[in-house]
Amino acid sequence: MTKQKKYLLPENEIPTQWYNIMADMPNKPLPPIHPQTHKPLTWQDLAHIFPEECSKQELDMEHEWIDIPEEVLDKYRFYRSTPLVRAYELEKALGTPAHIYFKNESVNPLGSHKINSALPQCYYAKQEGTTNVTTETGAGQWGMALSYAAKIFGLECAVYQVKITMQQKPYRSSVMRTFGAAVTGSPSMSTRAGKDIITKDPLHPGSLGTAISEAVELATTTPHCKYVLGSVLNHVGLHQTIIGLEAEKQMQMAGEYPDTVIACFGGGSNFGGIAFPFMRHNISGERHTEFIAAEPNSCPKLTRGKFQYDFGDEAGYTPLLPMFTLGHQFKPSNIHAGGLRYHGAGMIVSQLIKDKMMHGVDIPQLESFESGMLFARTEGIIPAPESCHAIAATIREAKKCKETGEQKVILFCLSGHGLIDMPSYEQFISGDLQNYTVSDEEIERNVSELEPIIKE
Repeated sequence: MTKQKKYLLPENEIPTQWYNIMADMPNKPLPPIHPQTHKPLTWQDLAHIFPEECSKQELDMEHEWIDIPEEVLDKYRFYRSTPLVRAYELEKALGTPAHIYFKNESVNPLGSHKINSALPQCYYAKQEGTTNVTTETGAGQWGMALSYAAKIFGLECAVYQVKITMQQKPYRSSVMRTFGAAVTGSPSMSTRAGKDIITKDPLHPGSLGTAISEAVELATTTPHCKYVLGSVLNHVGLHQTIIGLEAEKQMQMAGEYPDTVIACFGGGSNFGGIAFPFMRHNISGERHTEFIAAEPNSCPKLTRGKFQYDFGDEAGYTPLLPMFTLGHQFKPSNIHAGGLRYHGAGMIVSQLIKDKMMHGVDIPQLESFESGMLFARTEGIIPAPESCHAIAATIREAKKCKETGEQKVILFCLSGHGLIDMPSYEQFISGDLQNYTVSDEEIERNVSELEPIIKE
């Protein structure tokens, strides 16, 4: 009997709506609040920074399903659906009875899941008369996706890329410039926030927090410019649910349903994208799937962070968000999974963690690369360092099945490929990478500085 490897949806079965988990959550996320007034924000407040429709989606607790605009669907059809793949060779290498599937978001022209939200955000910005968009990017996947989406919809794009990852992954900056974006390493001397950070710490390697500060400052000081974000916020997770909605149909094609769903975790976009559509069946009581978010143990906000209101950026320009956080001035180690070097978790995921509807695991850097190497040598795809964390968590679960004899069905999101990350693989192969850990004292020191900020 021939084993089916890939499951693909025809274009006419690509979902036409996104799923809004907030409408179904038994305990809604606490609201974002204004840092000066300490009052809950309205969508009008958010629209000073973000596109108006994204601002409305951010706070929408009522509508379970939100229509995908036809122009966005047209662009989705350039690369969707993406394959659901059975990892037979990985299963064989592990000697596990588990059935391992992965949703391959690396196959689109930009190489990662980020384009799923870049397209609608640029579409909405264009619809309201915006001419410029600006953003931050860590490893560069989001910056690449936004640069392309901005060009597609006729917008000018400025990207602040974390300085250390700009050095580690120079080709991602080149891709952004190929699509016409202006790219600046953060922290920089081009903004007040960047100057203040460099003055305080001239050797600051940059973080997503510093890059967000600079991008938000540019957006608020430039006419007809909006800030767009690649993770963390609710509307980004909403757009990414196209991943899980497709995967749900594809799992039906495979005749199985996941016992465990896994994704890497930085701010929560690809985790929410694959997990939320399946989680709605847990909320209704139909299913009892386990959901695991895999984060680096050098940036462990899910497992060791503190739940309270915190800024989304280092300079304190953003609204205060209810999140599990390591403190907005936390300086993450220079790991190669640049997209996971963020101090906080999104509001939805933070509430889900509180409600014990999912949990996080910490993955050391060396274990993540070891797992990525095994995946590459068995399945033929070199994964992004971020995705290696999801693979490592999947391997842990598959090994548990080997010990217990359980034939669990495990689904993970391969959020992107690592073909522009080869310098990091070269360092791993040469033995030049190391694990980084953060002490309890450092976490407490950063979080204690937040005490004046409103807590739950």
